[in-house]
Amino acid sequence: MPNGVRMRDGRWLAIEEWGDPDGTPVVVLHGTPGCRSGAVPQDLVAARPGVRFIAYDRPGYGDSDRGPGRRVAHAARDVAAVADALKLGRFAVLGRSGGAPHALACAALLPNRVRRTAAMMSLAPPDAEGLRWFDGMAESNVEEFAQALTDPLDFAERISARAAAIRKDPAQLLVSIRDGLTDSDRRIIAQPAISEMLLRTFREALRSSAYGWIDDDLALLSNWGFDPASITRPVLLWHGAQDTFSPVSHFEWLAERIPRVRPVLDPEAGHFAALEALPDVLDWLAPRASA
Repeated sequence: MPNGVRMRDGRWLAIEEWGDPDGTPVVVLHGTPGCRSGAVPQDLVAARPGVRFIAYDRPGYGDSDRGPGRRVAHAARDVAAVADALKLGRFAVLGRSGGAPHALACAALLPNRVRRTAAMMSLAPPDAEGLRWFDGMAESNVEEFAQALTDPLDFAERISARAAAIRKDPAQLLVSIRDGLTDSDRRIIAQPAISEMLLRTFREALRSSAYGWIDDDLALLSNWGFDPASITRPVLLWHGAQDTFSPVSHFEWLAERIPRVRPVLDPEAGHFAALEALPDVLDWLAPRASA
């Protein structure tokens, strides 16, 4: 298996895969900040022997080169290149948190290759008509996004400083978002296997630079480059009603507009509950593997 792919513009994208090489391929898009190594909990890989998990570092994270000015839509181009490098025909896509809009981009722009898509805790586009985008959002997220919109240079400097602190002590990221954590979130991230995975992921994601995080935020806050209403492939939209990082109003907006959507709302769940919902989501994405 190649450990990466060289894009036509010269960028390097780092790839990793786990599971059954002959299983149903599922391309996993990590959160923000995140990287390929933390895309799938290892116990989940072991529990799904019929699934071939594939992940890559989005541009600027981990071992992938930066893609300045990228939009959410550009994820479809990158995923197509990863699929070509691995000689995949059709595949499923799974995106969590900051990776969810990028998964929706694949559903919209790669309809002949993407079988099904699961988008978990997704934000809605920033230009979503009728949506008060910041309502119900944790103050830490509001401050981060608002600064990106009003003063991008100062925003980049602050994210770079945060990334440097997180490289030394990855737990600093969880501390910085504690205002948005629910009791459910705290229970989940207190589990040793989960906390170790998150801390390892944060350190690796920001090991080289903060560019992935910076560019993710700017992409999420800019025109995505596609309309969710144009998606023709089946989409499972999963969300926790108590989520304050991706407010439930974003889920409701997307659920009303994606044509072949299967909305699943957990009334008691927060943001990190998606990690516990992954087995059921995978059963939908790769039904043969769970049969």
